[in-house]
Amino acid sequence: MTLAPETTDLKLQLNLDDAWFTVCDLSALLPGRGVAALLPDGRQAALFRDRSGRLYAIDNRDPFGGAAVLSRGLTGTHQGRPFVASPLLKQRFDLESGTCLDDETVRVRTYEIRTA
Repeated sequence: MTLAPETTDLKLQLNLDDAWFTVCDLSALLPGRGVAALLPDGRQAALFRDRSGRLYAIDNRDPFGGAAVLSRGLTGTHQGRPFVASPLLKQRFDLESGTCLDDETVRVRTYEIRTA
């Protein structure tokens, strides 16, 4: 029998400098919506779960506006690539690579993410 992720006690972990850090329960992520997580060094990560269940983690700070708001952005896909659009100036960031789809010279940090 397979349990739905919402009925398990799975935790989300990010790889921070070769050490896994637990950030929240998987159930905290609703498909298509982001969640911000405070990291031990004071930075923030934006966590996302898409409708197929794939997980993504990027830096929460918008490099154009400077505010920690990417977790509140709208998610979508462009040419099959998942992205989040900043709620400030609407630049789109690829959730897999962190590259800005509107200015390829800009990118945000991505984090390896897993459930445990």
